[in-house]
Amino acid sequence: MSREQENKAIVGRWFTSFWGSTCDLSIVDELAAPDMLLQYSLHEPRRGHADIKAFMTDFRVAFPDLSFGGAADLIAEGDYVVGRWLGGGTHSGPAFSDFLAGSLPAATGRKMHFTGTTVLRLENGKIAKEIGLDDGVTALTQLGLIRAV
Repeated sequence: MSREQENKAIVGRWFTSFWGSTCDLSIVDELAAPDMLLQYSLHEPRRGHADIKAFMTDFRVAFPDLSFGGAADLIAEGDYVVGRWLGGGTHSGPAFSDFLAGSLPAATGRKMHFTGTTVLRLENGKIAKEIGLDDGVTALTQLGLIRAV
């Protein structure tokens, strides 16, 4: 198996186990580098196992049906893997203040469904960086945090 195939397999497991319909936080310890950077335009950057686990725990408590999945085949070159995804969820949990554009009061019932593209860099079989560009305008508009003109 080539390095690219191995990296795609690691990222595929990460997307399924971390971002899928159910989250197994033990995957962070298994596949993420100890100082992994997780950075998306909707949220403050997160670094390290504990910070990444706390982010996902809070996100899934606020959005219990949160789920993301692949929208195209993964592309790999060297230490990089690129994936296109779609997903979202319903805000039916407690207040959520992790969005850079504002906070949600508890249980708004608002749904978000949006797409994005993520670039991951692997080092020695571990995910060192996950940097994504998401359609935050769509998500934040759906959640009522910004208004379409």
